[in-house]
Formats: sequence, structure tokens, C-alpha cells
Amino acid sequence: MLDFDLYMPTRVEFGRGAEAKVGALVARQGCKKVLIHYGSGSAVRSGLLDRVKGALKDAGVDFVELGGVKPNPRLSLVYEGIALAKREGVDFILAVGGGSVIDSAKAIGYGVANEGDVWDFYDHCRKAEACLPIGVVLTLAATGSEMSMGSVITKEEGMQKRAYDDDLCRPVFAVMNPELTMTLPDYQTACGCTDILMHTMERYFTNCGTMEITDSIAEALMRTVMENARILLRDPQNYDARAEIMWAGSLSHNGITGCGGDGGDWCTHMLEHELGGMYDVAHGAGLAAVWGSWARYVLDDCLPRFVRFAKNVMGVSDASDDRTVALKGIAATEDFFRELKMPTNLRELGVNPTEAELQELARKCAIAAGGGRGAAKFLREADMLAIYRMALDA
Repeated sequence: MLDFDLYMPTRVEFGRGAEAKVGALVARQGCKKVLIHYGSGSAVRSGLLDRVKGALKDAGVDFVELGGVKPNPRLSLVYEGIALAKREGVDFILAVGGGSVIDSAKAIGYGVANEGDVWDFYDHCRKAEACLPIGVVLTLAATGSEMSMGSVITKEEGMQKRAYDDDLCRPVFAVMNPELTMTLPDYQTACGCTDILMHTMERYFTNCGTMEITDSIAEALMRTVMENARILLRDPQNYDARAEIMWAGSLSHNGITGCGGDGGDWCTHMLEHELGGMYDVAHGAGLAAVWGSWARYVLDDCLPRFVRFAKNVMGVSDASDDRTVALKGIAATEDFFRELKMPTNLRELGVNPTEAELQELARKCAIAAGGGRGAAKFLREADMLAIYRMALDA
């Protein structure tokens, strides 16, 4: 195992009706004015936004609001939020929504608290020195952004989708009511479950030393997500299954499933980010579309981990050689994605890139990776191109 530093400052209010506590939680921060940041309408249609605003008014908290966040949140709205927050004297941001809203709120927080262009952080030209405090009312279990150090923003110019990680942006609190996820379309629930799995899998597939307790937590989390995702296919209103998925989403990305490791692989996410930037696909679906091709490409360089995953997570009991066991584990994972009606190749994802576009995807991915990346297998541009080609018709 490797030494590690685990920082999880987020207070969690979890359960039915938890959003009623948001006024008191915000007031406790001693802020002067809050920016309520939300998406493209569901928070309004469901009445959640009105309940949140009512709770803030009851607590004597002044606020302004900015909606319109889209999946793969856009830099242009971040700029709009930064200007609004500075003009209104905002000193706290409340994100009401899923990962895209939270990520956009984090970027606004960076932009208000630091001079210069906020994109510099996502382009890795410099590091942030501060971030406005963030609170969350979560409506979608997926990204784990409600407890994580990460955010991902898409710059429309050049369609660049980039991540920036810094403990400065970890939310000070997260309000989680599983009931708020019950109105989600099945596709969004499936995308969320896939993203949750991937956040743990990215940390799990590594060639560095790991800790048995961390591996066991990760394996239990993955099995739990799969079991409860299947329950939600049959019974979308199942509160207990919604709760299991929501809490797994937070645990998958707050750092606990990677303790003692090297930080993880993250190449599947980087491959998907370019797909999201170029084609604006749903993040979870994009991950499912490339994971199997990535797994088969890196398999021989990370065989023991794939064998353990096949046996401990996917229940493969085959006693044949390790490589066969590992391949059956990969195939079983893809079968699970198909159960959720997730794509397992690019054409099923709905994109049909030309060879020139595949090369552009690989080029941009390599740039974002600083030339190369990977803990299961170190990948450079040629490797990324090979995986994209495999994923076209996998």
C-alpha cells in the first residue's frame, strides 16, 4: 500500500424531507448573499426550487438565482454566474441539482474567488488559491460531486471537456433525499449507476499496492450498485434502492475507495470526456461505451486485478486460466450495462466518428492527459486511438 491523505469535510443530511433543513444549513455559514444555481427546469417543475427558496427566506438568507445548467456544463454559463455573483456580492453558492449543476457551481466558486480566467484551472495552466463555499441539494445520484474534489466543465470553443481537482471545492454540506431521484427517467438513473461504478473502478484497476480493506469496500460498493440498479429496473419507486444508490454515489468519489492506492487509472473517464466534448453525449453512457474496449486493451498489463474483479464483483467461478476468468468478468460487466440499456460501443452510443475524428479524439485526449496516463496500463496517443477504434464496433 501507499501512504494517503483523506479529506472529507462535507456534512451530510440524508433522508426523507432532508431539503427542509437547507435554510438552517446555509444560515449557519454566516453568508450575506447566496447564489442558487440549478438546471434546465426539473427543479422548478417538481416544486423543489420553491421549497428551497422558501427555506432560505424563513432563515433570513438573501439570495439570487441562476438556472440553465445543461449536461456537460458549459463554460459560458460559468462566466455568466461569475459576473452575477460578483455584481451581487455573493459569498456562498447553493447547487440544486445533479453533478452538472454542482460542477458548474464549483467553477463559478473558483471564478469569483480568484483573479483571471477560470478556464486556466481546467486547462491546468495554474492552480486555484480559493473557492467560494458550496452547498448542495442533490437530485441525481451519479457523479459524487456532492462530496468530491472534482469538477468537469466544457468549453464550447473547440468543444473541450476538462476536469479540475482541488480540495478547495469540496462542498461544506450535501442534502440528500432519495425521494428526489424518483422522478428521473430510467435512462438517467442507468447513466448515474454506471458513473458511480466507474468512479470506483477507476481507482480499483491499478498495478500499485492496495489495501485489503479498501479493496473490500470497493467491491462491496460495486456489488451493491449492481444489485440495486437491477431493483430500480423493476421498481423505480423503491426508496431503499434509491437510498443505496445515492449513498454509493457519494462514497464512490469522496476518496474512500482509493485509500492506499496511487490515485487510480482514470483513462476511461478521459476517453469519455473527449466524446462528451465533441458529441455532447451523456457521461454515464459514454463511459459504458468505451469501458469494455479499454479493459480488453489493458487486460494483460493488469491481469491480477481483473481476475479479482471477475471473482469478487462479477461472481465468475470459472476455474480455468486467469485470462479466461478476467475476460468473462469483462463480458459480464458489459452484460450488466446492456441490462441497464447502456451502450457498449460507440455506434450504440449514437456516434459514428470518421477516422479523422477518431484521431482528433485521441489527440485531444493525449493533450488533456499531459502526453499520457494510466495505472492499469500507461496509455499514450497511439493507445488511445487504438481503444477508440476498438470501441467503434465492439
